[in-house]
Amino acid sequence: MKSVKFGDVPVGADTHPYVIAEIGSNHNGDMNLCRQLIDAAAEAGAHAVKFQSWTEKSLIAREEYERNTEYSDKKRHFGSLWDMVKAYQFTAEQHKEAHAYCRERGIAFCSTPFSPEETDLLESLDVPFYKIASMDIVHLPFLKYVARKQRPMLISTGMATLAEIEAAVETVRAEGNDQIVLLHCVSIYPPDYEMIHLRNMATLQQAFDVPVGFSDHTMGTAIPLAAIALGACVIEKHFTLDQDMEGWDHAISATPAELRTIVEEGRNIQIALGGGKRIVTEAEMEKRKKFRRSLVTRRALPQGHVLVEADLDAKRPGTGISPAEMNYALGRKLARDMQEDDVIRWGDLV
Repeated sequence: MKSVKFGDVPVGADTHPYVIAEIGSNHNGDMNLCRQLIDAAAEAGAHAVKFQSWTEKSLIAREEYERNTEYSDKKRHFGSLWDMVKAYQFTAEQHKEAHAYCRERGIAFCSTPFSPEETDLLESLDVPFYKIASMDIVHLPFLKYVARKQRPMLISTGMATLAEIEAAVETVRAEGNDQIVLLHCVSIYPPDYEMIHLRNMATLQQAFDVPVGFSDHTMGTAIPLAAIALGACVIEKHFTLDQDMEGWDHAISATPAELRTIVEEGRNIQIALGGGKRIVTEAEMEKRKKFRRSLVTRRALPQGHVLVEADLDAKRPGTGISPAEMNYALGRKLARDMQEDDVIRWGDLV
């Protein structure tokens, strides 16, 4: 499996997990809040912040607006769906402002486009990759359009069958674009644990021979860290400053402290995974001298005594003859007088 580069950062099996703070619409249409989120994500060590590029016209049809004119959950919603989309959409100017601020803070700016026009906007901002939402994995004409930009594509697989994922991958590859990363995803907010099936990541990697990550909608840090332990090379996690804020996704988003945990502990997990080859480190070899046992005398023995098993015990340190080599010591004569509990070395035998 080859790695993919998001800008200058390699993403693949042997890389540190690439952590994306999914701001989405958690900026609530407020650029001051947006900058605070970018600051917090950068300080937590995330590689990128991700937004969603849609307008009131590019994503939702009139029928859906007419069906959602009010909400009972006033904490996450206000007004109608139209009102919220108008308030939370990210304008072209806001894209440019956020992109410039990300460059200032040294964190990558990326987004999910939902139309060709929004793809072109992101292309003008030289994004390191395009994120494809789970809902669009079956929108093959759109995948073709994005694939032709010849940038890496991070594709979420929520709600999709293996056959639908295969069609999406083949569509992108048919445009000469093999820079694909698949994200295992469960499009429930939040999902029950029994819905998650993290082992699906191995299935995706085996089926399509591409880097695989996890787009997380769970609460807390345990599941994304478990995904990293199972080989996820990308973690995407919704991000907020306060889970009690008004808005769609704040309640299921990671806090700055949780994001930092994912970044730092995820990196530690990836390092600790290492390789499959059994290796005893130099540090452990040195530790043998203290932790392992050596043959010792059970009692005082004179020079010339022929060793029998009853003469021997095994105790720390491990600087003498190993008990694994006892058979090579038995029947040998002592080259010197030895006291009780002396460590026996090869030079003590003739």
